[in-house]
Amino acid sequence: MTVDAAGRGASIDRSMYGVFFEDINRAADGGLYAELVQNRSFEYDKADNASYTPLTSWAPTSLGGGTGKAQVVDDERRLNERNRHYLQLELNAGDGEYGVANAGYNSGIRVESGKQYDFSMFARTDQAGGVPVTVALTDPAGKGLAEPLRVRVRGDGWVKYTGTIRGRASSTLGRLAVTASGTGTLRLDMVSLFPRDTFNNRPNGLRPDLAEKVAALKPGFVRFPGGCLVNTGSHRAYEAPDWDRRRSFQWKDTIGPVEQRATNANFWGYNQSYGLGYYEYFQFAQDIGAMPLPVVPALVTGCGENRVTDDPALLRRHIQDTLDLIEFANGPVTSTWGRKRAEMGHPAPFGLTHLEVGNEENLPAEFFARFTEFRAAIAAKYPDVTVISNSGPDDSGGTFDRLWELNRAAKVGMVDEHYYNSPQWFLQNNQRYDSYDRNGPKVFLGEYASLDNRFGNALAEAAYMTGLERNADVVKLASYAPLLANTDYVQWRPDMIWFDNQRSWGSASYETQKLFMTNVGDHVVPSKASATPSAAAPITGAIGLSTWATSAAYDDVKVTGADGSPLFADDFSGGDSRWTKSGRGSWSIVNGAYVQSDQAAEDTMVTAGDPAWNNYDLSVKATKTAGREGFLVAFGGKGTGNRYWWNLGGWNNTLSAVEKKEGGAGEIMAQDGTRIETGRQYDIRVEVRGRQVSLFLDGKRWGGFTDDKVAEPFRQVVTRDTKTGDLIVKVVNAQNADARTRIDLGTRVRVGSTARVTTLQGLPDDVNTAYTRPIQPRESRFSGVANTFSYTFPANSVTFLRIPARERN
Repeated sequence: MTVDAAGRGASIDRSMYGVFFEDINRAADGGLYAELVQNRSFEYDKADNASYTPLTSWAPTSLGGGTGKAQVVDDERRLNERNRHYLQLELNAGDGEYGVANAGYNSGIRVESGKQYDFSMFARTDQAGGVPVTVALTDPAGKGLAEPLRVRVRGDGWVKYTGTIRGRASSTLGRLAVTASGTGTLRLDMVSLFPRDTFNNRPNGLRPDLAEKVAALKPGFVRFPGGCLVNTGSHRAYEAPDWDRRRSFQWKDTIGPVEQRATNANFWGYNQSYGLGYYEYFQFAQDIGAMPLPVVPALVTGCGENRVTDDPALLRRHIQDTLDLIEFANGPVTSTWGRKRAEMGHPAPFGLTHLEVGNEENLPAEFFARFTEFRAAIAAKYPDVTVISNSGPDDSGGTFDRLWELNRAAKVGMVDEHYYNSPQWFLQNNQRYDSYDRNGPKVFLGEYASLDNRFGNALAEAAYMTGLERNADVVKLASYAPLLANTDYVQWRPDMIWFDNQRSWGSASYETQKLFMTNVGDHVVPSKASATPSAAAPITGAIGLSTWATSAAYDDVKVTGADGSPLFADDFSGGDSRWTKSGRGSWSIVNGAYVQSDQAAEDTMVTAGDPAWNNYDLSVKATKTAGREGFLVAFGGKGTGNRYWWNLGGWNNTLSAVEKKEGGAGEIMAQDGTRIETGRQYDIRVEVRGRQVSLFLDGKRWGGFTDDKVAEPFRQVVTRDTKTGDLIVKVVNAQNADARTRIDLGTRVRVGSTARVTTLQGLPDDVNTAYTRPIQPRESRFSGVANTFSYTFPANSVTFLRIPARERN
């Protein structure tokens, strides 16, 4: 490795690495948001999740023989128009007590002996003398975990009651019981319990261990609130009583008193209370020294919905909402929305400088037309705010290319790229940004990860990050995604930080991200390293047939070697015993063809042949019989999920592409606009030669590709910390062998003889869990530093060397 130790490369912004928070995997309610009561306002609904009722997480409970009836009501006695449901208890308790108990999240409410908990509820009663209410923390059997709190509810108007409960025993199975004695009607709403100890001791605050783990990353920015939450569902406002239950995340719904915030269905299959709203996001970003980076909807849905809202008046309203958001963040207290911020407790501006419009839209023209209107309005009133566009949901392909074309032509300042790929892809594409236009839009890599939480994935991501830093003049912001995952409510993995109701732990990727984020440096120092010797093996694997939301018939499958020797043939005149089914779809032989007849089934792959096949020709006849798409022909198959497939008539029959599937991720190798006609038979031929593939449709060459990128396992970047003068040598060795390396720092600097070393090392399959953390940083010192010295980077490791260095006079 050669380092121009006195040289200077790209400057690195303080904000380069940040975090992306989206309420997925119960990241907010039941996660970062410290509220311990689930469904505190009785707003759960089947629209949020088919299993929900208004009493989800609540159960009737009685003491001393008390009886009654609990039901959730929506009538004119409601707390307010945005919090429409409340609990009505019809009491016939006599000398006993009757009420409800809440089970919280995960196994229950975590109670710690000696800790204080802040309780609150809104209540009213029709009993002139009032109703005595007991609030208790118990285990599932009813044994007390804290001294009970007793209040008397008086009057038939909503009143907020508060009190403090002190734990006297510890448990992760806690229940919050609210019971009443006597007779009559008791109405309850917004039944809440917070730990007294929240992050920075803020009311309506955050769970400390999770917030502290995020803060320990020293992120330069926080992107929020999504993600798919932002650009899915209806874009119309909350308008009681007939509001759209599934709405895009609209910031005005999420501020003000929590009991007045509108509920919403979360895209990921549960309810979101908006207790963690825009004010709290801004406050959290400020508390951890990060730049706030909100994302607003562009009125074009993504994340599989792909719909356009064509309503000029609604578009104007959302544009005005976005201008109001900037005023809420930055405006003086004399402004309408600056005053609202001050009323919530923050008279000083939050200092918003960046804002993103849209997220992963798959309709380039429609998205960009609306983005342009947002951008123009923001630039006219707030010219110093950077308005960020995006390039769709993938690292390549037609949507990606078209959006980049539009962004470049319009001279957009920054474009958000998202991709989730295999470790192999990240090792192969370290130089992705080397060729980006230095005078074009800057890149915000807003979401990326390598689709598992093993250390091997983290190594591949770390190797890729060396390329991000090397190109810090183009890649200005980057954030791994997602950030948080509750172990009992997982919709997506991998995730950076995992937790349950009592513990939290960083994944292997958390440790690599933290190492990079806390050792960024101020500018790149030019360096290069010799490549690891490698030999590219030919594309090898079996064949397959599949469909996606389509029925299709296949016939005359043939595989021949490059020399013409027969390897496989099936005209389906007999059975289908040579084909291995995945269990999806309905396959049968009909009139001498192999037919998949289930039009709703997706990814119905059947496979045949030898995984060792290479240098062969595959031919097949295919006919679409009904459905949304076309057909898929696979080759180079190696086990479940690892293959190439030619997707003809994919994406709702809008285009065709060859995708490389590896480790659950997909990469487009070639594509065009071919669409598939129903009832027409197509002749398909695939030629595989070494790493080169040629594809033919009805005798004409459709396209081809060469898959010869090298997955280089040894990557490095060097930066300088101008405050300390240190050279920060960052090396990733993602192979199963130590890398003995000669490091030449040149003669233009004087270097100290001792480097501070931080190492992450483990096995590729190591995973951090609640019980074991095999991937943790190890600190050491290396005393053999000189202008030229040797160092052995361990197998499967990330190593940072901080070397004192001073330029010679």
